[in-house]
Amino acid sequence: MIIIKSGRDIEAMRQAGAVAAAVLAEVAGFVAPGQTTKAIDEFAASRIKSYNAKSAFLGYRNYPCHICISVNEEVVHGLAGKRQVLYGDIVSLDVGVLYQGFIGDTATTVVAGGCDIKVQKLLDVTEQALYKGISQAISGNRVVDISQAIQSHVEGNGFSVVREFVGHGVGRSVHEDPQVPNYVDGKNSPRLRPGMTLAIEPMVNTGSPAVKVLNDGWTVITQDGLPSAHFEHTVLITESEPEILTCREKILSSSKAR
Repeated sequence: MIIIKSGRDIEAMRQAGAVAAAVLAEVAGFVAPGQTTKAIDEFAASRIKSYNAKSAFLGYRNYPCHICISVNEEVVHGLAGKRQVLYGDIVSLDVGVLYQGFIGDTATTVVAGGCDIKVQKLLDVTEQALYKGISQAISGNRVVDISQAIQSHVEGNGFSVVREFVGHGVGRSVHEDPQVPNYVDGKNSPRLRPGMTLAIEPMVNTGSPAVKVLNDGWTVITQDGLPSAHFEHTVLITESEPEILTCREKILSSSKAR
């Protein structure tokens, strides 16, 4: 069942989204060669706590970390540990926070130090695809319009879209209806209505779209070992243009969010 958010719910989600955006920006700035993924996760935990929020991921379906940290060929759901980030690594960061009863969910992929032109293109195209999808998140459109926009941009630039993992509704729960695929799946597609809140999140591979889950039960990697990138925003469907609730430019009210 798709949950239409009330005005009060939407205001709470704006605050949760702002907290998530702030945490993601701070964690992205913390990533550097030599840092371990455990240190990055611990830093994220401290920043989430500083906003009087909680990790939406820790303990969710027994997930053991505060945020998802996925490096190079890791697509999503990477686990923090002893792995050191090396110069040239690309690091996908997925932050979910629970604040005032609602979830803010957002992700970005950053480079540790520097990378080659092809890797930078992967990041650029994935982020562009996110905004292509958001541009179709308009009342009266269908979910498939978001999917089509993302898939067309990704494949038109020579990359591939992951099939097994998709975007989703978000609100009081991390995952709500509807699913938001990053490709056209041929299934019946719900119509978008004001008050719907969606986590739109293209996961894009350099080579084949095929992925597999490691023996840890969480970490998803590309089958061909080539790099992957991940960008995400929580988006509100309105009567007019879509509203990004996890926009990096949002300014947090210290009286409300700290």
